[in-house]
Parts: sequence; structure tokens; C-alpha cells
Amino acid sequence: MARRRIVKGSGASVRTYGRLRPVGIIRSRLKARHSAPKQGDEGAPDAWLDVRQPLAAALEGIAAGDEILIITWLHHARRDVLQVHPRGDARRRLAGVFATRSPDRPNPLGLHPVTVKRVAGTRLRIGPIEAIDGTPVVDIKPVLRRPRS
Repeated sequence: MARRRIVKGSGASVRTYGRLRPVGIIRSRLKARHSAPKQGDEGAPDAWLDVRQPLAAALEGIAAGDEILIITWLHHARRDVLQVHPRGDARRRLAGVFATRSPDRPNPLGLHPVTVKRVAGTRLRIGPIEAIDGTPVVDIKPVLRRPRS
């Protein structure tokens, strides 16, 4: 097993701001963290994003083919891990989690660039996405492209 540097009480004295409220939830055939690919483009499946019904109006303008960013709360992540071996490879030197895509981090937010495959009411078929079933979604943002000059 890859070694991780854990700092006890690393967030205890840090001021917190507000609360995140999930806007939806991922419904995926991926059921466990260990079975998920490290990144979406490494063989992850498509999944459904079920958006909470009271937020339906916020989906206006999203269509099949759109590229969006899904921001998740990595609910199985450890918040006390500050260093990891990149990609879980113990042969690699420890690195700070801010220099990696490790799900274990002080604020376990996941960032997932995906394509909308289908819109069905308040459900979006998206992918590929490596998030496991039941992962809370805290925001959805469009991918912005700069116009070519």
C-alpha cells in the first residue's frame, strides 16, 4: 500500500466559510473507490447526474454535446492526508496533495471535465466520469473557450 503523510488536527484551527449544499448526485456503475480509474479519460464510464428538482431552472441552456465541469465532494476522501505518492505508486517520491490529483486532501473537491450526452428533465447523462455512485455534486460550470483571433 502506498504511504501517505497524515497530519493529525491539520484543519482544526482553520476558519471555515459557509456550507456546501449538493446540487445533485452521481449515479454510476462504479461502486467503489478502488475500482474507479484515476481520471475520466482512463476508461471511466458515462454516468447519470441527477440534479435536485428545485434547481431544474438552473439547467436551462445545457444541451447534449456541451462540455461542462462537474465539481464533486469526494465523500470517501480523507481530509487529514497532506502528502501522497503520485497515482498511488510507492516508487514515486511523496508529493503534497496540492501538486497531485489525489482525492485525499483538506477540502476534497473533485473536478471532472465531461461531455453532456443526453438531457432528460433534471437528469444529465455525462461522461466519461470517474466519480463513484452516490458522489455529491456541488456545482456545474460550462467549459469556456476563448474565441480564436
